[in-house]
Amino acid sequence: MNRNALLGLGLIALGIILFTVRGETYSVGTLFGLFWPSMFVLPLGVFFHWLYFGMTGRRGAGLLVPGGILLVSGVVCQIAMLFDLWSVMWPGFLFAVSVGLFELYWFGGRNRWLLIPINILLVLSLLFFALFSLGALWNGLSAGQPIIAVVLIAAGVLLFFRTGSSRNA
Repeated sequence: MNRNALLGLGLIALGIILFTVRGETYSVGTLFGLFWPSMFVLPLGVFFHWLYFGMTGRRGAGLLVPGGILLVSGVVCQIAMLFDLWSVMWPGFLFAVSVGLFELYWFGGRNRWLLIPINILLVLSLLFFALFSLGALWNGLSAGQPIIAVVLIAAGVLLFFRTGSSRNA
C-alpha cells in the first residue's frame, strides 16, 4: 500500500469520526468510547486471518474460527456503538460464531457435520435480528401513535368504501 492510499484511509477515518461525533467534544475518551471495536477487536480478527492466509500456508484452518468471530463481532460492536443499537445488534454475536465456523468449514476439510451448528446459529441470529428489529421499529412508531391511528382509520375507510362499491357493481 502506497503513501497516498494510507493518507486517503486516514482522511476517510477522520471524516467518519467528525461525522459521527457531531456536537460533542473531541476528547481521547470520546474517541476510545466510540471506536474501541475498530481499535482492538477488528485488528485482532484481521490478524488471525493474516496468520492463516499469509503465514501458515493455509494449513491452520482453526485460526479462522476466532478470526471470523472477532471480525464480525467487531463490526457488530462498531455499528452498535456508533448508532446506539445494542438492543437490535446483539444477534450479530450468534452470527459471528456462525461465520467463524463457516470459515472453518469452507477452508478446512469441509466436514459436513459443521453445517448443523452453522445453520442453527445462522437461523437463530436472523430470527432474533428480525424480531428485535421489528420490535424496535414498532416502539419507534408507537411514539407517533396518533399518526398510526389516522393511517389505520384512513385505510379502513378506503377498504370499506372499496368493498361497498364492488358489491353494488
